[in-house]
Amino acid sequence: MEQFIGCDAHKKYSVFVAVNERGEASPAIRVVHDREQYRQFLEGLPAGSQIALEAGGHYYWMVDEMEAAGHQPRLVHPLEAKKRMGKTSKKTDQVDAHGLGILLRNGTLPEVWIPPSGLRDQRESLRLRMFLVQQRTRLKNRIQGALARYNIQIAGVNDLFGGEGRLRLGQRLGELPEHTRQSVELELVTLDFLEVQLGDIEKRLEALMKVTAEADLLKTLPYVGRILSLVMTLEIGKVERFASAAHLAGFGRSH
Repeated sequence: MEQFIGCDAHKKYSVFVAVNERGEASPAIRVVHDREQYRQFLEGLPAGSQIALEAGGHYYWMVDEMEAAGHQPRLVHPLEAKKRMGKTSKKTDQVDAHGLGILLRNGTLPEVWIPPSGLRDQRESLRLRMFLVQQRTRLKNRIQGALARYNIQIAGVNDLFGGEGRLRLGQRLGELPEHTRQSVELELVTLDFLEVQLGDIEKRLEALMKVTAEADLLKTLPYVGRILSLVMTLEIGKVERFASAAHLAGFGRSH
């Protein structure tokens, strides 16, 4: 009899419940996230088992292990799954795992696409770049805030952090109080370091995208440049997974 397995995954352990075709549930099994124990548990499941687990911040390695063991992981939209499971009088790991198994059995599982392992890995470079850009913006805002607090205005430059702007900023740093000046100097050093890191990661992203035509095609869209085309390519993945252009546009709005 076919089994439909729900997995309620946490950071350090997962709880599994198997539901059969009649809707009968097995006892819950708690598996700690030790690689060997996790693999042993997966090896004991029927070959090709379907396993529903929620999309969370640590699902990558679980999907890899399930696929390596010959099973079929089915990634679930967490909020939509909770709506479909409905309210329960007592929420436990066992109840959640059982609910996922029932949705899988009934064919009502709100699935989301599982990116291939290679694409998941490549996205880390993209997301690191996004993080570094955010840090760069925060640093620039802090520096500009310090200047504003002491009414230091540097007129006549379009970019305070460009070549001419940095030169003139350096000439005015002595007008700041000692500790504020030291803080701004350290922030400028950190900003320079971030620029080096961003340059390096952008070169790696460009090298990565040289083997695909998608990014070049996306650059033909209005306002889509070199970096945004890379962002879109890695986030979209295989465009064939979308049933229509409208589905792809809907994915873009949700991200």
